Amino acid sequence: MSEFEREERLAAILNGLTEDHRAGRVGRLDEVARSNPDLADQLRELWDAAWVAEEMGRTETGGARHSTIPSLPSPGMRGTVLHGYELMEEVGRGGMGVVYRALQIASHRIVAIKRMRNTGELAAPAEINRFLNEAMAQARVDHPNIVPLYDVVSEDGESFIVMQYVEGLTLAKRLAEGPLPDLEAAKILSPICRALHYAHGKGVLHRDLKPSNILIDRDGRPLVGDFGLAKRVDADASLTPTGAVLGTPGYMAPEQAASNRGPVTPRTDVYGLGAILYQMLTGRPPFLASTAFDTLLLVLEQDPVSPRALNPRASADLEMIALKCLHKAPELRYQSAALLADDLDAFLSGGPVSARSMGLFDLAARLLGETHHAEVLENWGGLWMMHSAALLVFFGLANFLLLRGVASHWPYLFLFTIGMGAWASIFWSLRRRGGPITFIERLLAHVWGAGIVAINLTFMIEWLMGLPVFTLAPILGITNGMLFMIKGGILAGSFYFQAAAVFLTIPLMIWFPRFAPLIFASVAGLCFFFTGLNAFRRSRKRRRLIEARQD
Repeated sequence: MSEFEREERLAAILNGLTEDHRAGRVGRLDEVARSNPDLADQLRELWDAAWVAEEMGRTETGGARHSTIPSLPSPGMRGTVLHGYELMEEVGRGGMGVVYRALQIASHRIVAIKRMRNTGELAAPAEINRFLNEAMAQARVDHPNIVPLYDVVSEDGESFIVMQYVEGLTLAKRLAEGPLPDLEAAKILSPICRALHYAHGKGVLHRDLKPSNILIDRDGRPLVGDFGLAKRVDADASLTPTGAVLGTPGYMAPEQAASNRGPVTPRTDVYGLGAILYQMLTGRPPFLASTAFDTLLLVLEQDPVSPRALNPRASADLEMIALKCLHKAPELRYQSAALLADDLDAFLSGGPVSARSMGLFDLAARLLGETHHAEVLENWGGLWMMHSAALLVFFGLANFLLLRGVASHWPYLFLFTIGMGAWASIFWSLRRRGGPITFIERLLAHVWGAGIVAINLTFMIEWLMGLPVFTLAPILGITNGMLFMIKGGILAGSFYFQAAAVFLTIPLMIWFPRFAPLIFASVAGLCFFFTGLNAFRRSRKRRRLIEARQD
């Protein structure tokens, strides 16, 4: 089956799962994965993103199926009374609920009521539990920059939350007019960061930070609202379906978009705060595509465009702060929302910001840590172990010929041109059978292929210059060491150590020319072998976790 046919089949299966999801038939992913074992890993990875795209599509087109709540105001609903609260008008709606301005009859106080979209028999117990989990999470935090909770009602088929009604506008409406001035952006976001740090200290993660969830009252005071996707650290894990992806794609951290990117932590909210700051500086979220699914792919694979490339008037300091928040790797972001607030306050006071001064630890973490592309190594683990064996075979044969005194260039040219060329074709064919090939894998394949071309050209140059075979063997250490450095920039800093090891073969090949082929193959082969072994183990561990989850 060709690569195109595999991708067509994968797309058809995902479309079928999406239709099942729309029809309310859930839980078929494991069954479909077992029926298509060659696509199981890709299905599980892509279904997370497809699930979010479907949920976002429902929200953007009016929300959940079977919603029983008409949009207000309307003559028929104006004045409706729910448990002592008179509904006045609808002021907003999201994926889980509808928000109304209402009057608390007993106290004559204007409040905001968030009512579940599905009510009565249409409300599933899991939906009610998740809705009430929002109230429990919000009730745990009492901060001047978090919308206060007044009451929770869940009886007689009704579930709603009563909160302070904030007179003002959302940050999203303010940003509809364009980017904010630097000082205004920092002044708005700093207290929000403090509020989120307070919530994190109470064991609550927001998980859905975006401009529409930031309210600005008439006095200019910003408040965090809508804890609909909040997670209490001690909450029942069953409230969130296994493998479910929750959030808003353009502001979502990679670990929210794909469960294999790591757990959701306070640094996930730091990412969301950075996404808000990015939009304050540029007028748009850090990632934006024509569909929610395409946006998620950008979140997972691409780095955001520099804010000052979109708005040259933006502050360089705020740009650095935003980009530090938006690192794919959580360990490279601010350790807490409070540290982010400290940098914003330093900017406001004219002091130096830490995002501009990279410490030794940050530098080492950035250089030596894995990039978000490192997971593709799992597709190459077994192949790179085989390639290490191929290097030893080809260069071992070459060293045997060299020790036997074979001086003609033709056997060596044949061995490395025809022999390694055939192995390269086999290698690529084996990888294509393993599933769809990503852009990064194509890039890695070209880097790997460049190493093979460098080996062949080295022997050809020796022949054209009339030099004895392996006179230029040390050049192999230079060219292949550079290729390992390129892998370090693309994948992980561990490749820098491998590059150094390959560079060290240069003096060894000069001092012991009769064993130059074995010296080079042994070191390069070990680099490929241990990288492949580590990737193979990671792949097996991941599959065991998936199998355990199925059981």
